[in-house]
Amino acid sequence: MPLTPAIEEPQIHESAQGPRVTPAASRTAQTPRPVPGPRPAAVPRPGRPGPVLPAPPAQRAPQASAGPVPAAPAAPSVSAAVPQVQLVPASAEGALDAAEEAVDLLLDAGRAPGDILVLTSGDPHPWAVHELSFGEAAYWAQHDAGDDVFYADAAQVQRAAGRAVVVFAANGGPGDALKDALPVALARAGTLLIVCGEPGRINSVLGAGV
Repeated sequence: MPLTPAIEEPQIHESAQGPRVTPAASRTAQTPRPVPGPRPAAVPRPGRPGPVLPAPPAQRAPQASAGPVPAAPAAPSVSAAVPQVQLVPASAEGALDAAEEAVDLLLDAGRAPGDILVLTSGDPHPWAVHELSFGEAAYWAQHDAGDDVFYADAAQVQRAAGRAVVVFAANGGPGDALKDALPVALARAGTLLIVCGEPGRINSVLGAGV
């Protein structure tokens, strides 16, 4: 009888068991939300050491995962359309001094001088009086340069350009000065409006929520 050739059985090669595990994409650390503006109360006074902030926690190494990694939620957008309002209680006589202290704290916190506009509802700031003695042209030229803190009367708020921070000293003046100038000062402030004055009068103009 003819011999039937032997049928070669297919060889089964061993393979790695289970799906391959690929390292998950590392999550990108979210960018911290910008502070709309420095809060004067939180700024350390000159000569006093500031609070020591705890070190941020160390980032954990990415772990392997068999499934897809969900995308990190997007950080909420911060709108600068409505500036933050801070009220510094002060009498009409002490409002200008409170405004000066607020300016010093802002500068110590790193604010650029050109970011700050100071308005007074009553007597003008001594700096404004001195600069106006050289003429209004030279006075407003410094305003247009925008490289230093600028002081102006609240009656001139319509002429003053907006800046990141507006400090308003409610130091008296005509009865309607506060009512007319304070809303415009709020519109001129890019991120922060600091109002130094009597809380009752300020809230009656800007609202009780201030």
